Amino acid sequence: MRGGDLEYQRLVQPEALRSIALAVAEARSVNLVLQRIVEGLAGQPETALARIWLRGPGDLCSSSCPVRAECPDQTACLHLRASAGRSVHDSDADWTRLTGEFCRIPLNMWKVGRIGGSGTPVLITKDLAGDPAIARPKWASAEGIRAFAGQPLIFKGEALGVLAVFSRAHINQDQFQWLRTFADQAAVALANARAFEEVARLREQIELERDHLREEVREALAFGDIIGESPALQSVLRQVEQVAPTSASVLLLGESGTGKELVASAIHDRSSRRHRAFVRVNCASVHADLFESEFFGHVKGAFTSAVRDRVGRFELADGGTLFLDEVGEIPLPLQAKLLRVLQEGQFERVGEERTRRVDVRIVAATNRVLEREVEAGRFREDLYYRLSLFPVELPPLRSRKDDIALLAAHFLRLASQRLRRAVPPLTPTDVRALEEYDWPGNVRELAHVIERAVILTDGRQLRLDQALILARPRPARGGSALVPGSPSTLLTDADVRRLERDNIQRAIAQAGGKIYGRGGAAGLLGLKPTTLAYRMKALGIPRPDS
Repeated sequence: MRGGDLEYQRLVQPEALRSIALAVAEARSVNLVLQRIVEGLAGQPETALARIWLRGPGDLCSSSCPVRAECPDQTACLHLRASAGRSVHDSDADWTRLTGEFCRIPLNMWKVGRIGGSGTPVLITKDLAGDPAIARPKWASAEGIRAFAGQPLIFKGEALGVLAVFSRAHINQDQFQWLRTFADQAAVALANARAFEEVARLREQIELERDHLREEVREALAFGDIIGESPALQSVLRQVEQVAPTSASVLLLGESGTGKELVASAIHDRSSRRHRAFVRVNCASVHADLFESEFFGHVKGAFTSAVRDRVGRFELADGGTLFLDEVGEIPLPLQAKLLRVLQEGQFERVGEERTRRVDVRIVAATNRVLEREVEAGRFREDLYYRLSLFPVELPPLRSRKDDIALLAAHFLRLASQRLRRAVPPLTPTDVRALEEYDWPGNVRELAHVIERAVILTDGRQLRLDQALILARPRPARGGSALVPGSPSTLLTDADVRRLERDNIQRAIAQAGGKIYGRGGAAGLLGLKPTTLAYRMKALGIPRPDS
């Protein structure tokens, strides 16, 4: 056996190929896989040049292509994607470049094209300079090329491309078969890298869509930014700027519809936790029996409907912020467990003995007077003090009339975009009418009234008058409107029931038929969902979905 053959066995022996295959298998991108293959093969002593072409679209099929007229399929060809080697004839030659006359090879043309088109390997070992399959015989002769080995890269029956090696040593059939095995491993690595890249692309797309949806949700909830310049609002914003950078628990107080969730989000966005999750729990919408599972999660089999493990809101918010909306609705028995998490950062999932640790900042909100709830024994005093380390009271809209024009213009633009309507003008008369209304539903009610007015508009004039009529109390039968609390009006029991019925029906209409949860009629009226359900039944008001 000749010395060149002995040296070339370093390439074709399993140990050498396994070393290259291991480096290739660790790569997670297509370009890195291809680079490691050709560099690994070109690093063997007698390899002159190693190249990989991958099947791709016929994107360069133009008048400049020298074989365009002969190309049997102009929709696809082989693209040169990786090249490595060294010249002994021309010290200035760059064999890593991916340009030149062989950067695209038609399928089923020339030796590489035939390999890619048919999936059949090719081995040439005799008289390379005179073989018609060798496109540049003078180059082969000058570089001392004694063999060419081309193997298709096949994965699950599909030819992905071609691996080609030009050698300065002889290649026998055993060595050629080892190269076939290596080509199969390389094809698997290539397919895996493509899968990794697709997963990464989809993940990036999902993250972009998530960010887009978050922005849409913020706008839909108003509200994108906190709108207003009134002294009352500016006082709140100053408090937000003061407390946001700290880790202190914040208790947001105020009537329904004043934007407590928006302020909670602003606190999170201005904190060091802004790159972690902002998780929201509407305590009023969680069934009493499910609070513990909702907060702390459960393990499979913990109860009848626990068919799989479930992560609780505290785990989801680990490192971030947990917003407990309507915190006064948390059942008294669970408040002790909630207090433990706040004090020690520890909890157990339902049905599990393992203690878990979390680092969560709490921002809570309520429209109740928690001091009264503590006095009545419905809320733990120690939990109240823990949550109210930094209380922030949000002013009702009637206390910030200066902001109504700005808010109305903001909601008008959002509603017009959402409903795909031209933006009607907001006249001084419209602004005065809005400022004269008392806004019991606060900012949320204003947003609904503006959207209702956009729906009612004839395209030129904002029908704010009709929208406000739907928001105000209806006249009682037989005369003028009855105003609760007016010193000159005595209301009969029937009048009171009629007013209450009308008020509840308006709240349901304003909430879009939603009874419970965020933006529901119960929240607008400042009632517990169970209390509202009882009053609806007593007054004969049917549920919207019945």
